[in-house]
Amino acid sequence: MSSAPPSSTNPALSQALRELDVILANAGVGIVFVKARKLVRCNQRYAEIYGFDSAEAAVGHSSVELYATAQEARGLGARAYPVLSSGETFRGEQMMRRQNGDMFWAHLTGRLINADDPADGSIWIVDDISERKLADAALADLHAEQQLIFDHAMVGIVFLRGRRVTRCNRAFEQLFGYGPGELDGQLSRAWYLSDEDWKAAGDLCYEPLSRGESFHAEMLLGRKDGTPVWCEVRSKAIDRSDLSRGSIWITQDITARKRVEQELVNAKSQLEALVEQRTQQLSQTVAALEQKVAEQQAAEAHIQRLALFDGLTGLPNRHLLADRASQAIDIARRNDEPVAVLFLDLDHFKNVNDSLGHRVGDSLLMQLASRLRGTVREQDTVARTGGDEFVLVLPQTDVAGAAHLAAKLMALASAPFQVDQQELTVTPSMGIAMFPTDGDDFDTLCKCADAAMYRAKRDGRNAYRFFTSEMQAQSARALLLENALRRALERRQLSLHYQPQFALDAGGAARIVGAEALLRWQHPELGWVSPVEFIPIAEASGLILPIGEWVLREALSQLRRWDEAGLPQLTMAVNLSAVQFRHDDLPELVGRVLAGTGVPAWRLELELTEGAAMDNPAMAIAVMNELDARGVRLSIDDFGTGYSSLSYLKKFRVGKLKIDQSFVRDLTEDAEDRAIVDAVIRMAGALGLQTLAEGVETEGQLAFLRRQGCQAVQGYLFSRPLPADAFAEFALARTMVSV
Repeated sequence: MSSAPPSSTNPALSQALRELDVILANAGVGIVFVKARKLVRCNQRYAEIYGFDSAEAAVGHSSVELYATAQEARGLGARAYPVLSSGETFRGEQMMRRQNGDMFWAHLTGRLINADDPADGSIWIVDDISERKLADAALADLHAEQQLIFDHAMVGIVFLRGRRVTRCNRAFEQLFGYGPGELDGQLSRAWYLSDEDWKAAGDLCYEPLSRGESFHAEMLLGRKDGTPVWCEVRSKAIDRSDLSRGSIWITQDITARKRVEQELVNAKSQLEALVEQRTQQLSQTVAALEQKVAEQQAAEAHIQRLALFDGLTGLPNRHLLADRASQAIDIARRNDEPVAVLFLDLDHFKNVNDSLGHRVGDSLLMQLASRLRGTVREQDTVARTGGDEFVLVLPQTDVAGAAHLAAKLMALASAPFQVDQQELTVTPSMGIAMFPTDGDDFDTLCKCADAAMYRAKRDGRNAYRFFTSEMQAQSARALLLENALRRALERRQLSLHYQPQFALDAGGAARIVGAEALLRWQHPELGWVSPVEFIPIAEASGLILPIGEWVLREALSQLRRWDEAGLPQLTMAVNLSAVQFRHDDLPELVGRVLAGTGVPAWRLELELTEGAAMDNPAMAIAVMNELDARGVRLSIDDFGTGYSSLSYLKKFRVGKLKIDQSFVRDLTEDAEDRAIVDAVIRMAGALGLQTLAEGVETEGQLAFLRRQGCQAVQGYLFSRPLPADAFAEFALARTMVSV
């Protein structure tokens, strides 16, 4: 933005002008000086908002051309002038025009430079609020839709807080005979028949509401005139952690239904009495009727089975398969989980029927169905869709899991079958499709899996294929890594690197206080395999348990060796996966390893992610308490990247929060990251927790963290992760580093 050259004779004025230029250039809003409806001076942001090539290009333009019409410009002047002339600041919203003709909403803040002489011009601050206006309009539409539902619902809806009505719809007022607004602010006692009923309802409903569950019951309530009315009542707390925020109740009149039910009960009693009176006379008739009913029920059950199950194998048929698959996909969509759909077809099965007969073929299919059913989990579905085709729906199964099961099914289906003293061998071809990658509904997934199965047949049969080549490659890589990982420990391919951790002393020094053990894998053919790739495979296959025990034992043994080499007493941080943390034997395992290595418990710090802790908070608290009782330190790793509940965080026996490097990376450029890091440090301080920042790479990041009171850091500014010997040399050379 152009400005007059600073005065050489007046340093203060020169400094003030320079400061003004800096303010204008870095302001996040548009700033303009207007005189006689001409743009005298503006900053770059103002030029960007109105579409000028630069701040200089805007100078001299009439402010009127920035409005939709000259009339609107005059209208704004008419509204603003009385405010400005009185020496006050004018604020308002106005539809404006960019240089390319596009219209947008702007928030304007204006003030006269000299209230005594308006001819000196005015200064305006402009902010583009188009996105906010769109959001406000969308929110208003949403509120209007919600209000329409509320006002026109066929059931009564009421919101209670402290058991008083805060809001109800007209259907609720009419249900209980009240006029519009008559129930506002009243206790819910108004629609109960007695104080005892009201108290009993509170005792009954608020206990499940506090657990976050819905309350559902049929209650005898009373209208305003005292008339009883049977109602079906459903309720849920607005916030289960704070019942003071109230609850919502949905009420429906079921008096007519209850009357019919009672009439049915009465009719049944009368009928039973009549039958009892004539039992002796009609015993044979009753027996015949009972037999007829049993036959009818059996026939209905048979029809039901024929409708939903395959008559040969007893597996679900196409109809039941489609229903179960749709349910599994709906659940997966809500929970953001994968589902695998697997098509299995026997290679050259027609030859079995043609050469040995359909009876032999049917026997083979029944045996195969039994093998398939015995291999999958309870929540999986195995169906026969016709001939020798089988479909498996596998909820919560990712690509690696689907490939693992497909490999098992290959071996299972290829094992010999014994039919009428004959040993038969068949091979399967399988195709796999994944939700949601390959499709969002069952029909689409079926087509993809079917296409993949035929691809397997084209590739030579006796194989499985994923629908996409990318997934096929991913599956092959996962299986390759899993098989290689099973031998990695015994072949000494795994190793640990150690990243130094430094405490930030008040005097300005960074003192090495610990190390974080980081797992590395170097395969002779595959080279260095990233932990990001092999750790999930280790977790999914269960290999993380023996590997995790080795990491813990090796890290603590190395700590003991460093002690013997004369290094200062350091702490050792070891990461725990969610699978390790959920294992029942974790506290006992840690105790055994500590005892075996002779390392004091306080020198071990176990790190677990937010997700692992929040997966089952009650279990997490119990495990943490037991580890804490043994003297082991605990910390939350990558804090801020997952979902944490502060109500649980304060119950967790952790002593440290590790600030994730994603927040540290842009500290010096990103105000939001600075705000997040500052908030985490302040919150940790309020809870009595220490903080350690990961990924510190620059002096600017370190300076900010030190100013905010972060107690410890680690990152490339100090050192990359090092092998054990290199770490020892580093620690001995830099026991105290001034930074």
